[in-house]
Amino acid sequence: MEPFYFRSFDKVVGTAHNLTELESEIRRIGEVDPNCVNWHLQQGHVVAWLNYIGEHAVAEMLKDVKNYKEALSRLREYRVVATRSSNKASKRRRR
Repeated sequence: MEPFYFRSFDKVVGTAHNLTELESEIRRIGEVDPNCVNWHLQQGHVVAWLNYIGEHAVAEMLKDVKNYKEALSRLREYRVVATRSSNKASKRRRR
């Protein structure tokens, strides 16, 4: 699968291959060039890529997000919920 490329004025400033890297790059790039991340969010690029890699639930969470700080907050929230669900499933399998 193609990674997500964060571009700023035709220059690649970041790349993400999965959700973990996406969150990391949004944080890193947002601190130095928030307009870059916000533009990708506003244009729907991040949501389109998430749908492309099959992360439909996360894409839906970020659908109307226009600000990188809000995107980070929602990605963290998703990670916490996913971790809890995974832990519960593990406990059920061990029983």
